[in-house]
Amino acid sequence: MPTTLRLYDGYRNRPELSDEVFQLQQSLAQLGYDINPDGKYGPGTQTAVMTFQRDKDLQADGVAGPATWKALQTKQTQDKKTEGFINLPLTLTLLKTIMPQGRESRLAMFCPALNRQLPDYQITSPLRQAHFLAQIAHESAQLNTTIENLNYSAKALRSVFGKYFPSDEMANAYARQPEKIGSRIYADRMGNGNETSTEGWKFRGRGLIQLTGKDNYRRFGQATGSDYIQNPEPVDTDADIAVQAACWYWNIHKLNHYADADDIRSITRKINGGYNGMDDREALLKRAKQAFNI
Repeated sequence: MPTTLRLYDGYRNRPELSDEVFQLQQSLAQLGYDINPDGKYGPGTQTAVMTFQRDKDLQADGVAGPATWKALQTKQTQDKKTEGFINLPLTLTLLKTIMPQGRESRLAMFCPALNRQLPDYQITSPLRQAHFLAQIAHESAQLNTTIENLNYSAKALRSVFGKYFPSDEMANAYARQPEKIGSRIYADRMGNGNETSTEGWKFRGRGLIQLTGKDNYRRFGQATGSDYIQNPEPVDTDADIAVQAACWYWNIHKLNHYADADDIRSITRKINGGYNGMDDREALLKRAKQAFNI
């Protein structure tokens, strides 16, 4: 059960509370209450909580305690069941359970962004969220990184990218030079220019599903009304955009359909192009399902 929250309840000295305040606010907003989620338990939030409490015949004290959280989650469950899904906010505790190697500061940063973005892409049932979180956890090293690491040794280049480095001599010439490596392995594909354009490096993997290639950056920007061709950096530096890029990719590949069928292999193939990291993806999904009680 989330923490008991009240007007200005110490969130300034306990920043982890702002995450739970936001989740409370978002839940109330989704149920039609007049509130602007901002992570701060101010007078507007107190008023919305009191209104909800009166609606549910609870003591209207403006304190979001166990009874209020239970009623709130029950109301969401009842409303969303008729639409085929249940939309309950993610919590920092849940993310820690699924991604125990994720740094707490990173999990805390992404939790509100996930709660803001997932509903817009209908990633709202426990099974959909479990699959989504398992995949982004693998792709982002449990939310610890949002940009592709291309700092490979010569041996690794020969092993991972042998097609582009067919000899030891060539691999040695590129080893430990990430910009040169990215410019080569992503050249002349996915809308990128040739190796000398360095677009392979500029449009390397970013975000929580590692959005890659100039074409994908352009399409994502067009879908969201932003320009990520001139400035791709926000895809890895802005938490909301990093999450949104992953949600957008998930959506255009219709991965909710495969999540509903509990088909991790098809989801992985759509994201990875193969089945790399399958053991880790399956382990993460297992933890996510346990966390969601699926």
